[in-house]
Amino acid sequence: MAKLLEYNATLAAREDLEDTLSIFKIKPDEVQAKKLEDGRWFVPGQYVTIGLNRTEGGEDDPRPVSVRRPMSIASAPEEGDTLEFYIRYVNHPESDLPLTHQMWPIKTGDRIYMRSVATGKFTLRDTIGDDDPRLKIMVAAGTGLAPFISIARSRILRDPNARLDDLVILHGASYPSSLGYREELEMLQEKHGLRYVPSVSRPKEAPDWKGAHGRVEALLQPERLEETERAMGVAPGTLRPDKAAILICGLEGTIAETIKGLLTRGFIPDNKRLRRGLQVAEDVPTSLFWEQYDTTPVIDVKDEALMETLRATLRASG
Repeated sequence: MAKLLEYNATLAAREDLEDTLSIFKIKPDEVQAKKLEDGRWFVPGQYVTIGLNRTEGGEDDPRPVSVRRPMSIASAPEEGDTLEFYIRYVNHPESDLPLTHQMWPIKTGDRIYMRSVATGKFTLRDTIGDDDPRLKIMVAAGTGLAPFISIARSRILRDPNARLDDLVILHGASYPSSLGYREELEMLQEKHGLRYVPSVSRPKEAPDWKGAHGRVEALLQPERLEETERAMGVAPGTLRPDKAAILICGLEGTIAETIKGLLTRGFIPDNKRLRRGLQVAEDVPTSLFWEQYDTTPVIDVKDEALMETLRATLRASG
């Protein structure tokens, strides 16, 4: 049973991009984590848990008295102890006590709980390795952009002249106004060579939009791969495991459809049960990673008809 949380952090700033899309900056009272060898206290791509106590319903309310959820960090470790989070208000939550419904009324100066120990393996270091020379194609649906902002910012803050030509950010949102961090990413594209491809899934409601259209996972379906490669500024056929690695952050549907689409190019997913279902040999290296807070496969490995189709797709890719 959830207990009342002891608040240990303060909302230092808040930027509302839309009514249901905001950037929250939270400063912990103190950082408990040990510093890494390079002086940072977290690695870009990691997350922390934040939470709030329930403020409505009274003592007779059967719901828990508090709620906490993991949130990917959008800021870079070089920016100090204040952490930045890119959060969407959940209009149709699965939980009867969604964290975003508790967060939306809070304002600058309000207190909040934040576990000041970062965790998670969705980092370049723990996936492909810091020195991997391949393109890093980062597929972000909505607020799934957060860890990729941290990765790109960190490199520039450590070296203002750094090049980002090996980083690709594919970001999908419903409308142009929902493409958070767009100006920053366009600046990194212009000055540092970041390959940035934003996509809007409701272009009919944004007639002035001239960029890519469709959900972000649609950009990586077989029929659009060459189009996406051109948008990224690379040669057709570049999206192969020997030249690129894939990192995905977003809803399960985004992850699953991206995996299915990229099986046609031979990308191997990072999940033991899914690899077994695809009959991938243990010595074949992983080339497709995603952020997930549990180990449940995002594709139903018990659906034998589906798995046979996917196995055939993967076999044909080679």
